[in-house]
Amino acid sequence: MDTLFVNGAVFDGTSYRPGLSVGVRDGRIAVGERTAKTQVVDLQGGLLLPGFVDAHIHPVQGGLERGRCDLAPAHGLPAYQETIQRYAAQHPDVPWILGGGWHQPDFPGAAPRATDLDAVTGDRPAFLVNADHHGAWVNSKALANAGIDRSTPDPPDGRIERGPDGTPTGTLHEGAMDLVARHVPPTTPAELVAALEDAQAYLHSLGVTGWQDAILGDYANMPDATDAYLEVANAGRLTARVNGALWWQRDRGAEQIPDLVVRRNAVDHSRFRTGTVKIMQDGVAENFTAGMLEPYFDGCGCRTANAGLSFVDPVELCDSITRLDAAGFQVHVHAIGDRAVREALDAFEQARQRNGDTDRRHHIAHLQVVHPDDIARFAQLNVTANMQALWAMYDQQMVDLTVPYLGPERTAWQYPFGALARSGARLAAGSDWPVSSPDPLAAIHVAVNRRDESTAEQFFPEQALDLATALTAYTRTSAWLNHADDTGRIQPGALADLVVLDRDPFTGLPDEIAAAQVRATYIEGECVFESNR
Repeated sequence: MDTLFVNGAVFDGTSYRPGLSVGVRDGRIAVGERTAKTQVVDLQGGLLLPGFVDAHIHPVQGGLERGRCDLAPAHGLPAYQETIQRYAAQHPDVPWILGGGWHQPDFPGAAPRATDLDAVTGDRPAFLVNADHHGAWVNSKALANAGIDRSTPDPPDGRIERGPDGTPTGTLHEGAMDLVARHVPPTTPAELVAALEDAQAYLHSLGVTGWQDAILGDYANMPDATDAYLEVANAGRLTARVNGALWWQRDRGAEQIPDLVVRRNAVDHSRFRTGTVKIMQDGVAENFTAGMLEPYFDGCGCRTANAGLSFVDPVELCDSITRLDAAGFQVHVHAIGDRAVREALDAFEQARQRNGDTDRRHHIAHLQVVHPDDIARFAQLNVTANMQALWAMYDQQMVDLTVPYLGPERTAWQYPFGALARSGARLAAGSDWPVSSPDPLAAIHVAVNRRDESTAEQFFPEQALDLATALTAYTRTSAWLNHADDTGRIQPGALADLVVLDRDPFTGLPDEIAAAQVRATYIEGECVFESNR
C-alpha cells in the first residue's frame, strides 16, 4: 500500500461513508495490508472525496485575466477606475489595456461608458470584457481605432450601445465585441502557456483535478489554446485531465465538420483530448440576447418585441447536431433562455431518432430558464443538465437585471435543478470561470442552500439539491461526462484523483458548506496541492 487515508469520512462519488479508510497503490484505489513503507494521511475528521471535475470552464481565459487588468474583485465605477488606473501606471509599455471581470449591475442599464474609461486610460485603447464575457467596455480610442461611429450597423449577432443620436457609448454586446477585438494585439503562445499553468495551479488549490474547456477556438479576442495545452501536456506539466470543446463557428454550417474531425484527430494525449464540439445557441438574459419563447418585459412591466437571439438557425442546429453525433462528437450547447433550451433538446431528439441512442454524452450548459414542459425531456433523451449552481441565487444581477425583465412566471422557472433531479435527469456541474468563481464548494453551497453566505432570501428553495446529489454532479457525473470513466469515484481500481477537505460538511450545518477548505489535492495518488494553513 503506497498511501492510506484514515481518521475521516469518505464520499465515494455517490454515497457518504463515515469511518472508511482508503488505500492507494500505483495511482489507483486499492485494498491491501499496510506496510512499513505506507504513507499514512490523517484526515483529522475531514472528508475524502473524488477530485472535483469542472464540466464547463475557460481556464486559459481565467489565467490571462488574473495576469491582466483584473476587475473581478472590484465593484462600482470608482473601484474599477482605481484598478484600471493602477494597472495602466504599472504597465506603461502595453499598447492596449486588456482584462475584464466588471459586473453589469454596477452600471446604469448594465452599460458602462467610454468617457468613464477615457479618464483613466490616457491615449491607449482599452478592451475590458464583462464578467460573463458577453459584452465589452471600450474607450473612445478603441472605438476610433475600429472605426465605429453612429453610422456603424449592429452585426447580426450583437448590439452596440448608443446614445440618443446613435453615437456609440462604450459597451459592445455579443458579436459587436468583434468589431474592436479584431484590432487588439494577439495573445502570444507564451502568454497562453503561462496562463494555462497559472490556472491549473489555482484550480488544483480548489480541489479541481479535471475539466472541460468550454471553448477551444478563436472567440472574443481569445485565440485557440489547443497548442498551449499540447505544449504543456507533451512537456509532462499537464497534471489535470482535460477534455477540450472545439468551438462551432456560428457564421459557418455543417461544412466545418471535416475541419473539426481533423482537429480532433490531431490531439492524442492521455491527459488531453478534444472529442467535443461547443455550440453557443443564444446569449444571456441580462442583455436580452438569451433566446426566449416569449418576449422580454421592459422596466415598466410591458411586453417588448424582443425575444432574444438564436445564434444558429433551429433547423440548421438539428441538422448539424445530427451530423456531429454521427461523426462521433459529444455536443456541448450553451443555452440560457427557454427557447434556446428547447431548440437544443429538439436537435438532440432528432439526432437520437436518426442515429440511435449513442454514448456521446451530450449536454446543455447553464439552463437558466427551462420551460416546465421540457424538464422531463432531459432524462428521456439522455441529455445531461450541466449546471452552474453558483448563479441560482438572489444576487444583485438577478434582482436588478433579470427578474424585472423575465416576469414572475419565468423567474420561477430559473435553474430548476431540483425538478431536473426528481425527473431522473443526470446532473453535471461547472463554474464557467472566469465568469464566476471556480470554487466548487461555493457552488455546491448555493446548490444546497439556494443562497450564498451573504444572501438572506432563498431562491426558490424547492429547487435545492441535497449535498450528496450536488457532490455527485461535481465529481462522478462530470468525470463521466468527460469520458474519464476511471475517475470520479472512490472504488477499488479507480484512479486516485482525490481531494481532502478540512472538515466533513455532512456533519455540519448546510449553511456552513462554503466554509470548508481544501487541505490537499491528489492526481493518481500524487499530491499536486497541499495547503500550508
